[in-house]
Amino acid sequence: MKSRQTVSKFLGETHQAKQGTPTMGGLIIVFGATAGMLATNTDWHLIALFLGFAFIGFADDYIVPKLMPGKRGLGWIPKLAMQIGVCLACLLTVPESTPLEVGVTTFLVLFMANAYNFADGLDGLAGSLFIVLAFGILILHPSAAEGIALPFALLAIVGGTIPFLFLNAPPARVFMGDVGSLAIGSILGVSASFLVFTAGDSTCPTGFYIAVGVLFFVMIAELVPVPLQILSVKLRKGKRLFPRTPIHHTFEVYKWPESRITWSFVLVQIVCALTAYGIVEMASTGVRK
Repeated sequence: MKSRQTVSKFLGETHQAKQGTPTMGGLIIVFGATAGMLATNTDWHLIALFLGFAFIGFADDYIVPKLMPGKRGLGWIPKLAMQIGVCLACLLTVPESTPLEVGVTTFLVLFMANAYNFADGLDGLAGSLFIVLAFGILILHPSAAEGIALPFALLAIVGGTIPFLFLNAPPARVFMGDVGSLAIGSILGVSASFLVFTAGDSTCPTGFYIAVGVLFFVMIAELVPVPLQILSVKLRKGKRLFPRTPIHHTFEVYKWPESRITWSFVLVQIVCALTAYGIVEMASTGVRK
């Protein structure tokens, strides 16, 4: 399909060398994960959300650049509008869903989809983070979403991510692209929503809420600095809050090798997952006592 990565001029020399690398490698994950979800009878709302966000990513990666030469993809307003539309189309058809559940889930899906999209910036980073996050979600609540087979969806995506990571390992021969990152991020958002609403039924809701925040700390760190940076540049006459965003690029400013940044972020995610599990266990033990 001759889809090639267009590297931002604001990124360093190591990224400029990646100009023209094949992108949309996320299709590997989308095809594999969809087959896995269908084979395990995953709830169709999850599959529709996953494929809907994959299509938005495909439009951003391929359709827009092909139809409008010179454009890197969708603008942020139409992209966000499409994401909201897909969310509402999928969530409003879930039986017995309340307005609160739809609103919170939509927010978390948008948050996680775009956070994970920002995390897709270094060789091997996004795929590795997802695998750790998926198992973190499952150990935090083993019975996650019994009615919609969320564990099967997470494990199906992990299965699709492994062959992608083989090609995305440094030096990357293919990039994930929005077609993969937005789709995966949408499922992370549903997972976060489930954990948030599950917290209210747990023996120690406060501890569970804290654990969810700790589990998704890396995603929060990837997304939040970006709008803050934009606001700072616009309101403070070009002054930045951070050397570079998304936040993993800040470490490149300080001359960290790309592989060191990737492994550091993955190790932090592992620590976050284990810490979140420890918080839930300690809180539950304290309540039982």
